[in-house]
Amino acid sequence: MSTQTPRLSPEKVWLGITPTLWWNDDFINIDIGIPFEQCISEMALAGYVGCSIGHKYPTDPKVLKAALELRGLRVSEPWVSTYFTIEAMKEQTIEKVRQQLAFLEEMEHGSTDPRRADLVVAEFGHAVNPLPFALFPNCPTLTDEQWGRLVDGLHQIGRIAREEGRRLCYHPHLGTGVMIASAVDRLMERTDPDLIHLLLDTAHLAAAGVDPLAVTKKYARRIKHIHLKDIRADVVHRVHNEGLSFEAAIEAGIFTVPGDGSIKTFPQILATLAEADFAGWLVIEAEQDPAKANPLRYAKMARAYLRETLGW
Repeated sequence: MSTQTPRLSPEKVWLGITPTLWWNDDFINIDIGIPFEQCISEMALAGYVGCSIGHKYPTDPKVLKAALELRGLRVSEPWVSTYFTIEAMKEQTIEKVRQQLAFLEEMEHGSTDPRRADLVVAEFGHAVNPLPFALFPNCPTLTDEQWGRLVDGLHQIGRIAREEGRRLCYHPHLGTGVMIASAVDRLMERTDPDLIHLLLDTAHLAAAGVDPLAVTKKYARRIKHIHLKDIRADVVHRVHNEGLSFEAAIEAGIFTVPGDGSIKTFPQILATLAEADFAGWLVIEAEQDPAKANPLRYAKMARAYLRETLGW
């Protein structure tokens, strides 16, 4: 009987990377001036085939598409912050979703490439991660009424995404109402699995005290998009003990690329996903200060770790 560990297939899994190694898209002061062209050139040089969207990217789909195709890259996902749990923001959220879906249609129009981008969302109503607040003590706890609004809103945009042939993937995120294990479970229990998929962000879960391997095992069939990144446990302890904000945590180095930090279960996580026949984007992420962590060096470090772990 074979005991070989299952591995993800390069025929069904595509490796991307986010520009948050080169600059930060939430806190634009975390930036040493690396331009868009250098960023995507280094992504390609490091061995990736896709990328998420950053604030320095051209907004004209034709210009962006040409720049990415020149380097053998394509878009893995755009991001939409949803605001269903606060007042007078539902229609604006839905409009933003429609805009991003239209953008993706322009980027991929006429393409038969199976590597289609997913739509990534997270609820930022009441979120404290953009604010200069102590992160963990001030994370919101959603009320039953807010949960109802969130679920209804997600179902509405999930249907819109599905009509456009896109998967809507929800990203549990530090500083938001869907961060801890019970909130992730509640989201999964209350949402339609045909409309709302789970984005597995290993570091956001681990930093929140959630076991990313346990989440992977529990929801493997609902995971359709991956942000693979690591944490530095000593920095997580500092965030708790010193009351650091999310921005200060990033500056202090809370995140790094997989294999460089404190999460030791990446091989088991990837094997669990392989057993579930995962197909889609596996995106490397590490929100780091590029003045302290050379982006190309860390991008190549992550690619080497994946090559060692996946065999390709």
